[in-house]
Amino acid sequence: MMIDYSFSVAKTLFFSGICAFLSLVFAPVLIKFLEKINFRKKKAREKSISGEKVEIFNSLHKEREVSVVRGGGILIWLSVTFVIFFSHFLANTTQIWWIKKLDFLSRKETWLPLFALISASLIGLLDDYLTVRNKGTYIGGGLGFWRRFFMVSLIGLVGGLWFYYKLNWTTIHVPLLFNFPGGVDFDIGFFIIPLFILVTLACWAGGVVDGLDGLAGGIFASLFGGFAILAFLHDKIDLATFSASICGSLLAFLWYNVPPARFYMGETGSMGLTVALAVLAFLTDSVLVLPLMAGILVIEVFSVILQLLSKKFLKRKIWFSTPIHHHFEAKGWPPYQITMRFWILSLVFVILGVVIRILK
Repeated sequence: MMIDYSFSVAKTLFFSGICAFLSLVFAPVLIKFLEKINFRKKKAREKSISGEKVEIFNSLHKEREVSVVRGGGILIWLSVTFVIFFSHFLANTTQIWWIKKLDFLSRKETWLPLFALISASLIGLLDDYLTVRNKGTYIGGGLGFWRRFFMVSLIGLVGGLWFYYKLNWTTIHVPLLFNFPGGVDFDIGFFIIPLFILVTLACWAGGVVDGLDGLAGGIFASLFGGFAILAFLHDKIDLATFSASICGSLLAFLWYNVPPARFYMGETGSMGLTVALAVLAFLTDSVLVLPLMAGILVIEVFSVILQLLSKKFLKRKIWFSTPIHHHFEAKGWPPYQITMRFWILSLVFVILGVVIRILK
C-alpha cells in the first residue's frame, strides 16, 4: 500500500511539473505567434453590458487592452491535452509497468473533465477570434451572450447525462449537516442533470475574474490545486493528476502573465477552466463546497449582478466599476496589490473548502 501511495504522489507531482515545464518552453513560441498574427483587440471596449460608457475602465485599461495579445489560455489546455494523450500512448506501447501506470486517461475519472476543458476552450477560442477581428454580435465583438450561454449549457447537459447514465451517479454530498459532522449523501436522481447544467453555467460566469495581470491565473491555480488534493484524498489519482497538471500549466502561464503581462488568458482560457472546474466539483463530490472554494469568483460575479440591479432599479451605482477588482483600481489600489490580495483570499477560501469537505 505504501508503494502505491508513494507512486501516486510521484505521478501527480511529476505530471504537474511536466506540464509546467512544457508550458514554460512553449510560451515564448505562442507569444511570438500571437503577436505575428496580431491576435489582440483592435479597439478598446466603449460600452458595458448595460449599454453605458465605460469611462472609468478605459481610463485604467484602454492602452493595455489593445496592446497585449490574448489567447494565452491556449498554453494551458493544449499542454495538458498533449501530456494526457502522450501518457496514454506510451502506456499502450510498452510493457514497462511503471510507464503503464503513468497513464491518467480514464473513462471513469478524466474523460469528462478533459472533454469539458477542450470543448469550452475551443468555444472560447472562437469567441476570442471574433473579438480580435471585431466580428460577432457581442459588445466589442465576439460570440453573443445567448450563444455562449447555449453552448456552455450544452456542455453541462452532456456532463449531466454522462453522470446519470454512464457513471450512475445521482447523489450529492452535504457536508457538516446538523448531527452529521462528516456530512451525508442525498440521492437526487434525475435532477443531477439540471444541477450539472446550473453549476456549469455558474462557474462559467466566474470568468469575469480575468481582468488584471496575473489575477485569474493565480486564483485558478489555487482552485485546481485544491481540487487535486480533494481528488487524491478520494483515491481518484487520475483525476488528481489531471487537476495538478492544469495547476502546473497555470503556474507557467503566470510566469508570462504577471505584471506587465506578455499575453492575456482570453476566453479560450477562462471558459475552459471554469467549465472544467464544475466537472471537478462533481467528480470529487464537492459541489456544495465549490461556492466557498471559489469564493473570489462568487464575489466577482455578484458584484456585477448587484451593480446591474442597482442601476436598473435604484438608478445609481454601488461600485465605481465592476467586476469589483476594477472598483479597487478606481479607488487607487495598485493593480499588483489587488492581484496579490485576491490570491491570498482565494488560497484561504480553497483551504477552508478542502477542510470542510474532508472533515469527518
